[in-house]
Amino acid sequence: TTLPPDMPPADRDRLTASERRRGLELVDAGVIRGIWRVPGALRNVAIWQADDATHVHELIMSLPASPWFSAEVTALAEHPLGRPDVSMRARSATASDSAKHGR
Repeated sequence: TTLPPDMPPADRDRLTASERRRGLELVDAGVIRGIWRVPGALRNVAIWQADDATHVHELIMSLPASPWFSAEVTALAEHPLGRPDVSMRARSATASDSAKHGR
């Protein structure tokens, strides 16, 4: 995100507040599934849930700061090891038990 250097502080504060409000709406709607700040930069990395590329575009453009940032989108597909019903710890215990019993 690169905001204009001459943007008045009050405008920047309003923009930041509206960006936060819109972001929370997207989190509450289940669109933003996870989000992390990039240390030392005014940017983030997030996992979004959307129907298709057009929907992702519309959602990103709904953010008030969209005129001042660029977004890189990488489509992801589910992975069998990423099933939420099977934790890494449970898989590890199962593998350990199998090894103990020669399976």
